[in-house]
Amino acid sequence: MKKTLLLLALTLSVALCAQTFPTSGWNRVTPAKHGYDVEKLEEARQFMTDSMRTTGLMIAVGGESIFEYGSLTRISYLASVRKSILAMIMGKYVENGIINLDMTVGELIANGVIPDDVDGLLSIEKQATIRQLIQSRSGVYHNASNSGDDADLRPARGSKQPGEFYLYNNWDFNAAGAIFEGLVGRSIYEIFQDDIAKPIGMQDFELDNQRKSGDTSRSKFQAYHIFLSTRDMARVGHLMLRGGRWENQQIISPSWMEEMLTVYTPSSELILTRPNRRMFSYSYMWWIFDAENSPPALKGAYTGTGYFGQYITVIPELDMVIAHKTDDVYGRRTFFEAYYKFVQMIINAKNN
Repeated sequence: MKKTLLLLALTLSVALCAQTFPTSGWNRVTPAKHGYDVEKLEEARQFMTDSMRTTGLMIAVGGESIFEYGSLTRISYLASVRKSILAMIMGKYVENGIINLDMTVGELIANGVIPDDVDGLLSIEKQATIRQLIQSRSGVYHNASNSGDDADLRPARGSKQPGEFYLYNNWDFNAAGAIFEGLVGRSIYEIFQDDIAKPIGMQDFELDNQRKSGDTSRSKFQAYHIFLSTRDMARVGHLMLRGGRWENQQIISPSWMEEMLTVYTPSSELILTRPNRRMFSYSYMWWIFDAENSPPALKGAYTGTGYFGQYITVIPELDMVIAHKTDDVYGRRTFFEAYYKFVQMIINAKNN
């Protein structure tokens, strides 16, 4: 049923607004054009400035900007939204046979695609597949090279079969990035530039701004951090909103869009590790809004989420994308509870 709702949302978004895309820049329009109450949006703006430490925000409806705040051009890192972007660019290479999601870590090591990790992986850990890595269900509890995951909740190594247990785990995501590069033979950044950034006309993307980081004495697999501007984050969201299509070019196939956004870990399982995740399920590195008490507007909605307050949120029911960022250079951080309240305020600003 959830998959059917997702497909309907994707199809509706593409069918109703197939010709609406930002070209050289975003067209700015009054919120009233798309049926939003200016006073209610101003209340949302006041909440944001008081509670969220936002440094950049764009809300686009129908491919047009109705709400902006802060810098739309400053480049900063996306934190864990990088994982959602990896999911986007993987599809082409899964579908052309370069990546087989059912290959195991052990096979990849044996074939020289990736190295074994620091001090070696356990035999049970080597049974994890690429698919389980991007679902964060690998059962590999080796140290990651970077923080920002649920490392404090890791079970003992070797205690879980691959696929058995969900844990938000940077080792999985970082290894998935290394595997992608090893199989495709190019960097994530080059692929993102050629397959996404150029076709959708990103205004601020520069290959030289992208860089990896992580402590390689803990793990050989570094975090593939991605650095974008707010308005380019909104373009990524708009590509997703349009079902992977940009103007007349299908950049992400409909079948991969469906597979990528299918729920693999329901919210009932997510809350076993983090109770504050009760509003989400998890797909291939995207968070799916599917809490039973969610407002109707969030049916079929999903978000990429990153530490400090990085979000690319797609709401098909409203034909909306929200790109939100804070800049860690300024030591700023937005907790999801505040962001979610802000999203609800934006939804409530829609005139009936």
